[in-house]
Amino acid sequence: MKLLNRFILCMLLAMSISATAYAAEITAYDRAQFLKAQSENKPILVEITAPWCPTCKVQKPILEKLTGQPQFKDLKIFEVDFDSKKDVLQELKVNKQSTLIVYKGKTEQGRSTGDTNEASISALINKSL
Repeated sequence: MKLLNRFILCMLLAMSISATAYAAEITAYDRAQFLKAQSENKPILVEITAPWCPTCKVQKPILEKLTGQPQFKDLKIFEVDFDSKKDVLQELKVNKQSTLIVYKGKTEQGRSTGDTNEASISALINKSL
């Protein structure tokens, strides 16, 4: 029984390590890093979020699940705080929290606001590839 328990524990550990190996890179929005990712033709997701936003709280686990998939390992995710980054919001032409914007390099591929449907968020993020 102990051997079986150790085997299961090892399998769970291996699964968690392999899952994190594919996780997309998440950083706070920095204009220089954003422009660098664009110039490198990277897939990019900009997430406009606020800690008090209930829709953002629903989006967060969906985004974590989706961006943990292998096809998104090169995705750069830039989080923008809705309350403190008004200059970035103006630059990106955003006026609501829970907005998701995807780019492929320098070209915006799509955006959504207030979407909590996993399938449509997945379709949006896939446009960055």
